[in-house]
Amino acid sequence: MTSTEHNAARPWLNADLPTGERIQVLLSAMTIEEKAGLCFHSMIGIGDLTEPNPVFGTPAPVDLVEWRHMSHFNLVGGSASAREMAEWHNALQEVAASTRLGIPVTVSTDPRHSFTDNPGTAMMAGPFSQWPEPLGLAAIGDEELVERFGDIARQEYVAVGLRVALHPQVDLATEPRWSRQVATFGEDAELTGRLGSAYVRGFQGASFGRGSVSTMTKHFPGGGPQQDGEDPHFPYGREQVYPGNAFEVHLEPFEKLIAAGTRQMMPYYGMPVGTEYEEVGFGFNKSVITGLLRERFGFDGIVCTDWGLLSDHEIFGHAFPARAWGVEHLSSRERMKKVIDAGADQFGGEACPELLVDLVVSGEIPESRLDECARRILREKFELGLFEMPYVDAAAADGIVGNPEFRAAGERAQRASITVLTNGSLDSPTLPLSVASRLYVEGIEPDGLGGYGVFVPTPQEADAIIVRLKAPFEQRPTIFESMFHSGSLAFPDELVDHLRDLAKHAPIIVDVYADRPAIIEPIATVAAAVTVNWGASADALLDVLTGRFAPQGHLPFDLPRSMAAVEAARPDVPFDTADPLFRFGHGITELGARGRQTL
Repeated sequence: MTSTEHNAARPWLNADLPTGERIQVLLSAMTIEEKAGLCFHSMIGIGDLTEPNPVFGTPAPVDLVEWRHMSHFNLVGGSASAREMAEWHNALQEVAASTRLGIPVTVSTDPRHSFTDNPGTAMMAGPFSQWPEPLGLAAIGDEELVERFGDIARQEYVAVGLRVALHPQVDLATEPRWSRQVATFGEDAELTGRLGSAYVRGFQGASFGRGSVSTMTKHFPGGGPQQDGEDPHFPYGREQVYPGNAFEVHLEPFEKLIAAGTRQMMPYYGMPVGTEYEEVGFGFNKSVITGLLRERFGFDGIVCTDWGLLSDHEIFGHAFPARAWGVEHLSSRERMKKVIDAGADQFGGEACPELLVDLVVSGEIPESRLDECARRILREKFELGLFEMPYVDAAAADGIVGNPEFRAAGERAQRASITVLTNGSLDSPTLPLSVASRLYVEGIEPDGLGGYGVFVPTPQEADAIIVRLKAPFEQRPTIFESMFHSGSLAFPDELVDHLRDLAKHAPIIVDVYADRPAIIEPIATVAAAVTVNWGASADALLDVLTGRFAPQGHLPFDLPRSMAAVEAARPDVPFDTADPLFRFGHGITELGARGRQTL
């Protein structure tokens, strides 16, 4: 069949037609089943397309595409090479092209450019360039850098066929215990709005089109004000509370990103308590999705629910209920109707289009409402150019993804994001360290010290001691729950005692991976210098500690002085912990300069 004959058989493939006309032509050719399939956005992993996925408990991709008419997939995990990812993507597109309508697949991803490894939120960089987490980008605070990151990530995503970013996350980090802060831009609404807008510009480009990655901004109308800091992935974290009446503050970044052109929006799992809005999860919440997002802010892009609102799931061998907070009593079918009635278009993490078909056939949901969802979803595919260019150049992928220029940019950002909190005494700064220093290290491989100092096997022999830590968290009953770092922010007494013992032998420098704002005061009273990072290699840290790279980071949130202050603070109000140890914006950028001396 020639291209002319192909376009005649499938007139929506005619790129000369206006997008609106192409959508209408395709929509008129679709069955209810094919329209319903568009409304599901399920997880998928790289592997045999004919085999079910045992990790997610989902049918084979071929089944999802050919029989359930699904064409949106969230890629979880990765592969050793970009080429392998690109080849897998092309094979999946070939399956889609063989269907009756030939609707191309849209592949999405959670963040995969940093250090987080939690399949519920983000993935390690693997073959991609490696950058600090968004909190680290916020510590640098440079809009141009954030846009440059987005542009590099866009090029790497497009090279392997990833066309929807399930990010940025512009929730405000107002509850210090909340587990999702590391992917935010911190506690300040103005900074979050500025950097989030730059992020969208980088991913989507100067104009939205064939080279763009569509951004799905989350989590409307703002995660963060979580009761006791618990996350609504789990039943005990389902409530979002606003004792400071600061609901509107959390909307500010979303308004700015809508103005910046973000294409899609994801509501969060949480249910608002004690507000004017219905006390059901935001994905079910008509007063929030239609009233706020659609009507007040005029958003006409795709609204996709967060993952798993309808069905119970097994994750790492443990059963978890559907995140149907406030509507637990409803059946999956009834929940689905409530989501559609609320104004959403797509169900994240679900693969049950037959329920939606039944709701439409029974007349409970008008087909015109299904058409509304389908139009938004098809518009995105057409404008991304997927109908014209569904495949990627697999042979070129390795030369784009993680190329030396992109890796160097990420490594510079890692160094720039490191934030120095304290640096010795008034007249005797600890940093920079001499490269001739004898170093005892914990949390750093001794083999990595070459050129930065001389490794010694005991603290007694050291001129200086470097210890890398992670912010504390409480282990939870299951693997999946423990991946969401929650609970107390206080370091255990035995760790502080260990650091105190080390400090008897030499000045100790402590670096903390601050995915949450840890209670650092006990460490700061022991350590000669304290730094924090949000994703930085050992080399990046050592370059800063030895003065090869000047630190540029400033805290993107307050660091509380105590757990009592955290517990007393209002979870919806920014900067509400009493007398913080270090305030938002603190950071020493000239080594040799002293830090705050009064703790």
